[in-house]
Amino acid sequence: KIWHRCRFILLIGVLIPWRVDAVLDIIITQGQEGALPVAIVPFGNDVATSSPITDIADVVSKDLARSGRFAPLPREDLPGRPHQESDINFSDWRLMGTESLAIGRVGALPGGRYNVEFRLFDVFEGSQLVGFQFDAAADELRRTAHQISDIIYETLTGERGTFSTSIAYITESEQSDGSKKRYRLNVADSDGENASTVLDSSEPIMSPAWSPNGSQLAYVSFEGERPQIYVQDLASGNRRRVASYPGINGAPAWSPDGSRLALTLSKDGNPEIYVLNLRSGALTRLTNNAAIDTESAWAPDGQSLVFTSDRGGTPQIYRISVNGGRPQRVTFEGTYNARAAFTPDGTKLAFVHGNQGVYRIAVLDLENNALQVLTDTGLDESPSIAPNGSMILYATIDAGGPSLAAVSVDGGVRQRIAVAEGQVREPAWSPFATSN
Repeated sequence: KIWHRCRFILLIGVLIPWRVDAVLDIIITQGQEGALPVAIVPFGNDVATSSPITDIADVVSKDLARSGRFAPLPREDLPGRPHQESDINFSDWRLMGTESLAIGRVGALPGGRYNVEFRLFDVFEGSQLVGFQFDAAADELRRTAHQISDIIYETLTGERGTFSTSIAYITESEQSDGSKKRYRLNVADSDGENASTVLDSSEPIMSPAWSPNGSQLAYVSFEGERPQIYVQDLASGNRRRVASYPGINGAPAWSPDGSRLALTLSKDGNPEIYVLNLRSGALTRLTNNAAIDTESAWAPDGQSLVFTSDRGGTPQIYRISVNGGRPQRVTFEGTYNARAAFTPDGTKLAFVHGNQGVYRIAVLDLENNALQVLTDTGLDESPSIAPNGSMILYATIDAGGPSLAAVSVDGGVRQRIAVAEGQVREPAWSPFATSN
């Protein structure tokens, strides 16, 4: 029984790390049928400088293509390069079958800053859909490009874009001198660029979880050769230890309001789900069972949580009120269902679904109990849902080797995120950033 418990915790808490690239290279392997044709014209540059600045149009074009919902016109096929509305010959763009056209300019401002303006047009109507101006420093131009991508995406689809969000992931690498391995908690832009290390350690790091406003990460660190839970502020780098009880301290999950963490603790002898009030330090136990209860996730309304438990003989997903009570089993298909995450609207769960040693990403509709398996690989893990609910980020091994990957919640769009240095696990997609 003890061996079974240890094996179960490893499977659903760590699973298998894979070799990946430090810089993430995102490749579209399947796009949405009928992707919208758009044109992103290279922005005019009114800046007198010998230093190269970010090619905003290139970033925007790649963002939109990466979503799988747009088909940007190749730069070499553009019938013109207008930078203002009076330069646009809409008939030329209609002949190319382009439905939407984005143009813009970059100008210099005092203090080494830049003015970035862009406009999006409906080609067939010959009218402007939206236009914005941004004031940005040189190192903010890439983020400005992602903001433009978000505006275009939302204007054309009615759905909020996620190009300005970030992803966190953990890498493990061998030291050249054969000494201890290095474990790193990394954060990168949603397109894999601007990667930075949040924590570098000689001891394992696990279970990164974003705070609801995107300003902090909770994670498990084995510093001192035992698991402890930390919360780290990304802007300052300051961190504090919030759980260091005897036994397991694992699987932190933020409440929707950011005031509490759900945790897996074994301080009373068995892995159970607890809720920690981050302000008062008060700890509330939610589950009480001889089985292993772990990997909790909050419902968007904050009134309940789901978690993984083998109380029925195999790992399955259960739901419990935040006030406690008897958990209700949620999953019934398959011999392994674990690591659940709610979609932002609370109507679906994404999780790892296993049968006969094959583990894939699946989505369960909580309203009609319909289960849809989204992936066709055999060893998928750690699903994390984009804050607009459109995509699921996960780790996998596919025909091209080890990688991270993403799939849309309807299975229509797929991405492979290639990496090649060290081992990677547990990607986590950030929420939308807020000013809180």
